[in-house]
Amino acid sequence: MNAKELREKTPDQLRDQLADLKKEAFNLRFQAATNQMENTARIRQVRRDVARVKTVLNQKAAAAAQPEA
Repeated sequence: MNAKELREKTPDQLRDQLADLKKEAFNLRFQAATNQMENTARIRQVRRDVARVKTVLNQKAAAAAQPEA
């Protein structure tokens, strides 16, 4: 997933995706704690995807709050 794809989504879609990513991160943490992890790099990918989604959401919020001249 890249930022360009995220910018094309609506804020509601981004919030849904953020919730899904957070659930996945939670499950991955449990897998890591119980030594059931197959792909350890997935934790890093999910964390970065969460940050990417949050960044785009904040950009959209800032753009919406800015008064139009």
